Amino acid sequence: MPLNTVVNARDGSSRIVLSEPSGSRAEVSLYGGQVVSWKNERREQLLYMSTKAQMKPPKAIRGGLPICFPQFGNFGALERHGFARNRFWSFDNDPSPLPPANQQSTVDLVLKSTEDDLKIWPHRFVSSVSPLHVFISWLNIQFHVCLCCCSFELRVRISISPGKLTIIPRVRNTDPKAFSFMFALRNYLYVSDISEVRVEGLETLDYLDNLMRRERFTEQADAITFDGEIDRVYLNTPTKIAIIDHERKRTIELRKEGMPNAAVVWNPWDKKAKSIADMGDEDYTTMLCVDSGAIETPILLKPCEEWRGRQELSIVSSSYCSGQLDPRKVLYGDH
Repeated sequence: MPLNTVVNARDGSSRIVLSEPSGSRAEVSLYGGQVVSWKNERREQLLYMSTKAQMKPPKAIRGGLPICFPQFGNFGALERHGFARNRFWSFDNDPSPLPPANQQSTVDLVLKSTEDDLKIWPHRFVSSVSPLHVFISWLNIQFHVCLCCCSFELRVRISISPGKLTIIPRVRNTDPKAFSFMFALRNYLYVSDISEVRVEGLETLDYLDNLMRRERFTEQADAITFDGEIDRVYLNTPTKIAIIDHERKRTIELRKEGMPNAAVVWNPWDKKAKSIADMGDEDYTTMLCVDSGAIETPILLKPCEEWRGRQELSIVSSSYCSGQLDPRKVLYGDH
């Protein structure tokens, strides 16, 4: 039987431990509603956690799998990546309409809007502009905006099964007015050596380069490799992306639904890592962020409507021929 228990960590925080018969295990913090650890059946860590991470307010947890809502990055007036990752979540005793997860080790969490949230999130509904302009010019006063506060319920189901971590986020509009929001799952992946990692599935796509004032480019490489700082928002991305760790001969396959328009790839490299207070100087060598997101086009919800997304991270054994992974097995095959 799958197990779901609550333990107290060394830092004093409470964590939900998910485990399943083959031996894989995940830990979830109620602070941020965030997965902070995911290990395979051999107890190998699959998610990066900063050596300087803080597990309590007011700082967000640097590592694991943070939930970015209702804003991604600095594309808005809120704190970076929104406030959901800086709140204490609660157990969700009524996760309907999702069916019971009887065959998986699962936890359902919920974050409901408070008066404090409504004060700091004066939602801006932007009309008569293109989706890309909404993304790039969120605060530009030349566009017509109207202000309103947003009442919401943000739910997430976190499940593990052999070789797989699944997250199902949902946002319900409990406000009498429509509102829009951004959403992203920031996947801090633990890798053996960043210089030996490649990302496949984003070739030929357009991206916004945050290191070049969000100038738009088209990816020319067959795969993304790493020899310096990178911070890109890839647009109109496929449902599957492969992160290949050559040294471990292991591939993490990312599948996503409901978050079709963006994938963020980030590594700070050495100089930027040293400037980040809650990140170790050498941590950049063993981490990579590849995020699922609804960013370019914010999601619009009418009163009582609900948005649902889904992300699966799966472990796939890599087979090599001249150092290349067969993309058919990862990007198109079923596992």
